[in-house]
Amino acid sequence: MAKIDTEVKGFYKEFMDFLNEYKIAGLAIAFIMGVAATSLVKSLVDNIIMPTVTPFIPGGGWKTATIALGPIVWGIGAFAGELLNFMILALVVFLIAKFILKEQKVTKK
Repeated sequence: MAKIDTEVKGFYKEFMDFLNEYKIAGLAIAFIMGVAATSLVKSLVDNIIMPTVTPFIPGGGWKTATIALGPIVWGIGAFAGELLNFMILALVVFLIAKFILKEQKVTKK
């Protein structure tokens, strides 16, 4: 029985060392915040930016815009919307890295 206790304690210590070494808790928090930020940015794009841009796009149906080449249909409007979401999210992440983490210089590796 004592051997099992020692093995469990060893496993627990090894597991805790793994969590600390790879900063798993920080990664989990960053992932959750990333999901929340994605929802926020998507709402910003869909509800604030695109209604402002839509009057300048002929036809106004930018998310349903397609290009058809025979039987192949590309949904360029949906892609453009997702690309815009990505670019804004990347800008937000850059601004957070630049201003919130200003004690550490953000450098190119």
